[in-house]
Amino acid sequence: MNTKLKIEDIVNLKNKRKITMLTAYDYPLAYLIDKAGIDIILVGDSVANVVLGLESTTQVGMNEMLHHTKAVSRAVKHALVVGDMPYEAYQISIDDSVKNAKRFIQEANCDAVKLEWFDKCLEATAMIVKEGIPVMGHIGLTPQTADKLGGFKVRGKDAESAKTLIKQAKELERIGCFSIVLECVPDRIAKIITESINIPTIGIGAGIFCDGQVLVTHDLLGLFERFKPKFVKQYINLSELILGAIQNYKNDVLEGKFPTSLHSFTIKEEELKKIKEENL
Repeated sequence: MNTKLKIEDIVNLKNKRKITMLTAYDYPLAYLIDKAGIDIILVGDSVANVVLGLESTTQVGMNEMLHHTKAVSRAVKHALVVGDMPYEAYQISIDDSVKNAKRFIQEANCDAVKLEWFDKCLEATAMIVKEGIPVMGHIGLTPQTADKLGGFKVRGKDAESAKTLIKQAKELERIGCFSIVLECVPDRIAKIITESINIPTIGIGAGIFCDGQVLVTHDLLGLFERFKPKFVKQYINLSELILGAIQNYKNDVLEGKFPTSLHSFTIKEEELKKIKEENL
């Protein structure tokens, strides 16, 4: 894992082995994820919910995303780092999309950016790709525009909407995306999409047939308790472990059990005597 993964390495994994992807927003967690050998680290706009306590991903902007992405990039030696373009970066004005994508690459040292599908997605994506910046697409449930599309629910459950997703995936491949996230899509529709395009699909709530899988790391670790989607598998409940450790610390301080001599610094008796003599 001493070699930094490139875009072509990720693309070439299709039909060879599953691709692994997780989110990170800071140096310590990014370091551990990278050390574990995860292929792609997404600095997701989910930082809005799981780190910053905001209600919607649309509330996080470029300043916050660049701040967190820089921290992640400093930690990563192996994984491909993808910066999640926030709502304000490309959906308010697509004319800003190239400028903001370049900031992720040049200022935050990302390897690629991710854009969620929206009305002018193809136009914005094509502009960024034309500038030589790798783009990961995102279709299905798109949290940045979910409120406009009927809320947070599975997409592609009927034939017409499923056909739309398949068409979107093919169009994103055509204009140059190197991979596509499929979020909350029926597994057999995800299978059709995966088999219909030559670039990898990364599923989140899209079943086993995708070329890879992504989860929000805070969900995986049990660090975000406000909401748990059906598609999340919690591998450990760190919230309980952390709460227990903090309560133990609190009790130790209150009961005079911490700090002990093991956690304290000393001064030689003769030096202490000089101080006491001066204060007499």
